[in-house]
Amino acid sequence: LQSPDFKNALEQFQKLVEKMVIQKTKEKSGLHTEEDDEIDYDKFYKTTRALFGSAVKDHNIQAFFRKTINNLDMPDWLEIFGCFTGESDGLLSQSKESMVFLVSEKKQITDSVVKRKDVIKGIVKVSHLDFTITASQKGVITIFNNQVILIQTDTAWITGCDFLPQLKYVVAVTESTIVIWDYKSDDNKNNCYVIKPMKNCLLCVCTVTTSDHLAKDSILMGDDKGYVYLLTMTSDDFIMKQYKAEKESQFRFLDSENFNILKRKLHDDWVGRVKYISALKRFGSCSLDSLRSFVLDDIKRLEDNLPVREFSIPKGVNAFTYCGKAKVVVTGG
Repeated sequence: LQSPDFKNALEQFQKLVEKMVIQKTKEKSGLHTEEDDEIDYDKFYKTTRALFGSAVKDHNIQAFFRKTINNLDMPDWLEIFGCFTGESDGLLSQSKESMVFLVSEKKQITDSVVKRKDVIKGIVKVSHLDFTITASQKGVITIFNNQVILIQTDTAWITGCDFLPQLKYVVAVTESTIVIWDYKSDDNKNNCYVIKPMKNCLLCVCTVTTSDHLAKDSILMGDDKGYVYLLTMTSDDFIMKQYKAEKESQFRFLDSENFNILKRKLHDDWVGRVKYISALKRFGSCSLDSLRSFVLDDIKRLEDNLPVREFSIPKGVNAFTYCGKAKVVVTGG
């Protein structure tokens, strides 16, 4: 099975997967018969290793095998690796075809303030203030600059974070709340506002950056029901509005009913990411919804019921970005 021809190895690998899918489909239908060449994990592992050598890591082979047997639609083998044609700087290749493998690399920060068994759910670089914000799933929001500042939020899991450039606050969303952190406050208490309750589970958040310099900030949020929200805040919202401050607590609780939060259902599945693209003066939202996978339109569409510019992509979209130099939007499924 070993072959220097990568393209031929890919073809053999695809045939291996096709055969395994057919066998597993028969098993689920009760039509399985014992065969000498039945493909179990050991055989799948050995064959993949013989085809591609050590360039494919064990955990990637295991993950792909698991994805295949759990979803018997023909999987995309590009999830493990891809192939590109052309010369590439820094890569030694005897031919124009080169292998590109997705490799998991980890780098540990020795003085990390994030608790063990926790994961980072959001990271934002604030260039003009020269610091970086991170938010962990279990509620640790951290600012990394000359000194490390951190705050522990409530018990709900954080799902995303961003920075409010006009108000100079950090915003984070949890499953049922919006957290606004005044990181500049010298007093460690009463420097964090929590807007609640939110009816659906919030999954992502981003700041809307505009050319005006008014003392207000807007954020976009997405939830697990396919809704995209628009919330505009001013400094008065945190000075004039009534709030409940619990004794010995750093949180001030604000009622979400006191805010004008616009929302519109744009997807039929979870909203994976929202982003405002200043160069286009448009917002984007994406979902694993195959029918309405990606929406790119004016933010005013959240205020009315006019049709939105939407795109259908099989299996949906879970990431996107905009390149101003090339003037293209790129999506990843």
